[in-house]
Amino acid sequence: MSYLLVIDDDRSIQRMVAHAFENSGTEVRAALTAEQGMEMIRASAPDAVLLDIQLPKTSGLEVFKEIRQIDRRLPVIFITSSDRSETAIEAMSLGAYDYVLKPLDLVKMVELVGKALETRRVMRVPVEMPGPDSAAGDADSMIGRSPAMQEIYKAIGRVAPQDVIVLVRGESGTGKELVARAIYHHSARASGPFLEINCAAIPDTLLESELFGHEKGAFTGADQRRVGKFERCSGGTIFLDEVGDMSPLIQSKVLRILQEQRFERVGGSTTLETDVRIIAATNRDLEKMVADGQFREDLYYRLNGFAINIPPLRERGDDLQLLIEHYLGRLSQRLGKDIHSVAPEAMAILMRYTWPGNIRELQGELNRAILKTVGPVILATSLSPTIRSQPSNGRAVTAEGDISGDLVPVVQSGLNGGSNDLYAETLEAMERYLLTQVLRKTGGNQSQAAATLGITRGCLRNKVRQLNISIGHTVSVRDTSTANNTEAASASEELPQRAS
Repeated sequence: MSYLLVIDDDRSIQRMVAHAFENSGTEVRAALTAEQGMEMIRASAPDAVLLDIQLPKTSGLEVFKEIRQIDRRLPVIFITSSDRSETAIEAMSLGAYDYVLKPLDLVKMVELVGKALETRRVMRVPVEMPGPDSAAGDADSMIGRSPAMQEIYKAIGRVAPQDVIVLVRGESGTGKELVARAIYHHSARASGPFLEINCAAIPDTLLESELFGHEKGAFTGADQRRVGKFERCSGGTIFLDEVGDMSPLIQSKVLRILQEQRFERVGGSTTLETDVRIIAATNRDLEKMVADGQFREDLYYRLNGFAINIPPLRERGDDLQLLIEHYLGRLSQRLGKDIHSVAPEAMAILMRYTWPGNIRELQGELNRAILKTVGPVILATSLSPTIRSQPSNGRAVTAEGDISGDLVPVVQSGLNGGSNDLYAETLEAMERYLLTQVLRKTGGNQSQAAATLGITRGCLRNKVRQLNISIGHTVSVRDTSTANNTEAASASEELPQRAS
């Protein structure tokens, strides 16, 4: 559970905030004075602080400076009235997270606090890499033993202590953000802030303001000065995700940051200095973009000084099974489900799929399968049709073995996991084996198979679909009975393969 501390001498503000976070998984505690608030911060570190700018006997700015001495990474959001906003802006330039205006817009306040809590989690929860000293605990883990992942661990270890720019490259969903966080957590700047921004998710005009800030009146709607991330994150690390989607204007301003650590707010003329480390990430082909004039060549060379390339999931071999087991445990716990394992047939389906969406797609698929599963074991029927129907290598997958090879794992998994639906799970495995063998015997002729089984062809088709039995191998027979002895029509029969 997250912990939000409200330091405000107005009890009505405290009650409003507490009410806004009821049943949200965030515990709200309150302090009426600066002294009480500082005692609570020292005694039990909160995950975020809402701090009134005007407190009895002192100002919120002085309290903020004390908080910074205790924990530079603690997100502090100021509560201020519109006519006193300059003080809050001054605090933001020193590293505060943001500010909200009175009267409180509770919807916006909850959204802002939610972002602050996630930022705190990212900065606070370590990213562990496999090794003798790694601890499981609550850490986010990088999973994988493949040679490609071993090289990534080595690269992180080499570059993290060095205060240099890093470019993380890889397809969408491969875990670029996790690599960036691992670099941050193992760097000399780990005690400073870590802010991330997705350059593809924000329109160019807003992205410029988000990164560099803006002056009051710089554009329509700019009714207050805004402090950007480069100013707020001085002394820390900024993660620029999808850097290949930046406009040419923003590319030029980022280049200046990299070269000089200087910038101006949008609509401003004062040159500001900052001290940030940049970790960038992209799924784009930057070399092609440079050749096409879509990305600055000088910025590309600056960013590409040290690159880490993350392989797609389809190229990571047995890492896939490790990831399935890891996320199965984590997601089952999060969703409150008592699921222990994946049935062999379902695991085979997961292992053969190409995962174009990489780890993110895998997480989504497991999440859906867990929600659909009744017993302690994920069966093939809990997987989505897309996963079940598309072999990864485009080739037929045949079913080998005898009935015991199909039933024993299902029965044992059910017994060991305390299944409450073992009868149905066992019948499903038996039906799949029976239909596969009969269809093989009839050469894929579904009419003959239905007759042998004593069921209608429509019923057979439904069972084939439900049990994920694919019919994909075609045998062509040359017709030599024509007068001119040329190849005429071909008769084809389909042989079944279990998609597992």
